[in-house]
Amino acid sequence: MPSTEEVPALTGTQLLALVVLMAEARPLNNTELKTLAGFALTGADNKKLVGLGLVETDRTQRPFAHELTDQGWAVVQRIRTPPARTTSAVRSLVTLLTNIDRALQGRSSHAMFFTRTTEEPGEGPTVDLESKVRLGYDKLTPGPGEWVSLADLRDALDGVDRTDLDTTLRAMARQRGVRIIPVANTKALSDRERAASLSLGDEPHHVLAIGAA
Repeated sequence: MPSTEEVPALTGTQLLALVVLMAEARPLNNTELKTLAGFALTGADNKKLVGLGLVETDRTQRPFAHELTDQGWAVVQRIRTPPARTTSAVRSLVTLLTNIDRALQGRSSHAMFFTRTTEEPGEGPTVDLESKVRLGYDKLTPGPGEWVSLADLRDALDGVDRTDLDTTLRAMARQRGVRIIPVANTKALSDRERAASLSLGDEPHHVLAIGAA
């Protein structure tokens, strides 16, 4: 499985599948993929993306459904070079990806940018929870890159729904300059700090650092 800094060799179809799943930011079954992109994710292409840990495929019902993993989100936003001997459309798409990444740096994560909101017309602007997290972090630390406990951050954002905050933190964790890690000495954690942990990859994480934008 590649690290989040590596982009594995992908075919044009595999790259397109990742991009469509990113753009929709939700599970897509093969029928939806055919409608949106003109192909289904099957056979060797599906096997490779699942094997690399970039896509999860639900085979419990047909048509099979696919969704980007956290690793998939991390890799797709680092794609800079099109596959060898690919089409001009794929090359153009890679150019678009590069510019989207540049535009979003320090502003929002790809996941938050592409995720559709459920806001009804007339409800007013959607609250930018990521901005609240960054503002809360700035108030709790002397400067960029300093560690702050998630317990302190949650207290600073009292009143914010925990599920919404966790979703935002998981999306931010995929951004450059944002680090959310476990504390090495878990025995030193208080009950409050344990309760405030964020589950990432089935492991509790306890502290956050945000670098300069």
